[in-house]
Amino acid sequence: MERIINIANDYTKTPGGRHVNEGKYSGEDFRETVLRPAFNESVQNGITLVINLDGGFGYGSSFLEEAFGGLARTTRDKRILGIKIISDEEPRLVDDIKQYMEDALNGKK
Repeated sequence: MERIINIANDYTKTPGGRHVNEGKYSGEDFRETVLRPAFNESVQNGITLVINLDGGFGYGSSFLEEAFGGLARTTRDKRILGIKIISDEEPRLVDDIKQYMEDALNGKK
């Protein structure tokens, strides 16, 4: 079973910067209002969390690093590596996000 979140449909088509104080739709806000609750729910219910990046107007590295790397830093839970990231439009971002999570878990940022 899966829980699918499409950022463009379920959060915003126009992701912003890293922190809430930098404007709307930040990586920090996405992490705290959407990603963390969905991750916790997926762990609690034993389901796979799928994040679909398609449909938006581009993602800055600061948004993605704060959302996904930030989740790794704040939870210290290796199960975040089980989050399935998908994108037909920008497949390179999948590897970037996985690297942000691994780096954060390993204390590199």
